[in-house]
Amino acid sequence: MKRLMTTLTGLALAGTMAGAQAQEIVVGGKNFTEQQILASMTSQYLEGLGHEVETRAGMGSAVLRQAQENGQIDLYWEYTGTSLINYNDITESLSPDETYQRVKELDGEKGLVWLEPSEANNTYALAMREESVEETGIDSLSKLAEAVNDGEALSFAMNAEFYAREDGWRPLQQAYDFRVSRGDVKRMDSGLVYQALRDGQVDVGLVFATDGRIPAFDFQVLEDDQNFFPAYALTPVVRQEALDAHPDLAEQMNALSSLLDDQTMATLNARVDVERETIEDVAADFLTDNDLL
Repeated sequence: MKRLMTTLTGLALAGTMAGAQAQEIVVGGKNFTEQQILASMTSQYLEGLGHEVETRAGMGSAVLRQAQENGQIDLYWEYTGTSLINYNDITESLSPDETYQRVKELDGEKGLVWLEPSEANNTYALAMREESVEETGIDSLSKLAEAVNDGEALSFAMNAEFYAREDGWRPLQQAYDFRVSRGDVKRMDSGLVYQALRDGQVDVGLVFATDGRIPAFDFQVLEDDQNFFPAYALTPVVRQEALDAHPDLAEQMNALSSLLDDQTMATLNARVDVERETIEDVAADFLTDNDLL
């Protein structure tokens, strides 16, 4: 009888542990600053709400996506354009809303649920120094095109890949109906573009919209008012099984998503990449400042 009771107790404990583990939310993240901040922010936020959380950050994009499809990752932040192009092989030009709706539909068939997208869109962008924007009034790509066509002398910097891409510099000029001579475009490493723009060596530079150097170097992103660049809206994506196990999770993550935009992410990224603060502290400060922790 004693042996039977011991066996039953062991089985009960094992069942309890298995049940607890099944309720745990596994949060993933990619291997660059923005994603590491988001993974830490999400984990701290959900733990504060009483969830059991395991964090697996620093993963490659394709590996992370595969892990979610396989059920090893429950939740992470993905970019709409990445899913559209890289995971679903869709190459047609779509508006930001069309991109979101398409990946929501396609990934939904795989058991992955796209929650509400944030206003953060980590896509290609052209930027100028804030003082130059104030002086010239050029705050959009249409106004930039108009200035070029009116003969204003402007110099540009971008990486060689974007300059040569079939969906890069040449079609951008075609979309906005302007033409810059080859001599006015400097091709260089992406990191050097930021330095050249900051130091006044060029007037316009190719950047990523949520890069921390944008606020740190007092840049202003020019509005892509014709939606030329693909949308890369930052959005929480969660497995349907995890949503079934945690009915409040969608509402909780949508609340967090609603607080993020380009400026917010760029500022958070800058605190880590430029000011050298820890990822955990930056994430915690954001949650505290927004009464989420």
